[in-house]
Amino acid sequence: MKILAFVDLHGRRTTLKKIVARANKDDIDMVVNAGDLTIFGDKLNSIARELSKIKKPIIMLPYNHETDEEIKNICKKYPQMIYLQKKWLRKKNYLFMGYGGGGFTFIDKKFEKLAVQFKKLIKKGDRVILISHAPPYNTKLDILENGEHCGNKSIRKFIDKEKPNLVICGHIHPCANKKQKIGKSLIINPGWKGKVIEI
Repeated sequence: MKILAFVDLHGRRTTLKKIVARANKDDIDMVVNAGDLTIFGDKLNSIARELSKIKKPIIMLPYNHETDEEIKNICKKYPQMIYLQKKWLRKKNYLFMGYGGGGFTFIDKKFEKLAVQFKKLIKKGDRVILISHAPPYNTKLDILENGEHCGNKSIRKFIDKEKPNLVICGHIHPCANKKQKIGKSLIINPGWKGKVIEI
């Protein structure tokens, strides 16, 4: 499966057009928006209209620049958009989990509670993909400009324990396009320009 993932677009129209063009090429199976599509919801409807030109499934997460309700309503309007906040999606042996929270906390009890449920869904042979706006703690993807790590420890704990194949995250803009392996788990911040990931 080839995924085109992007995050922290924040309304960049020229970049969005390039993402749409790349997503519609034959080799892409799935598109992932890991949150912050706009700047505080500004022009969300017109941005969603442009995004809807993608004729592939698009996983959608809210974060602090869009509310749950805003993203949920957009997904109701466009059938290819899949609202995955605190939800799961199975495509054959690919299991996707979406969580848009945790970007401003070290410990996230809501995620930890959800992770217990998610663990029960994993079957032998599954390719597990966690989509989280927040990066895991103590990685190349959660470093602030002052050198401090600001990621989420609850998400890191889940990765260490459950070893998902792929984690797509964002939130920390200077870490765009960075990636790191934690055991067998590949952690990627695809940035606003997007990245094609084969899994």
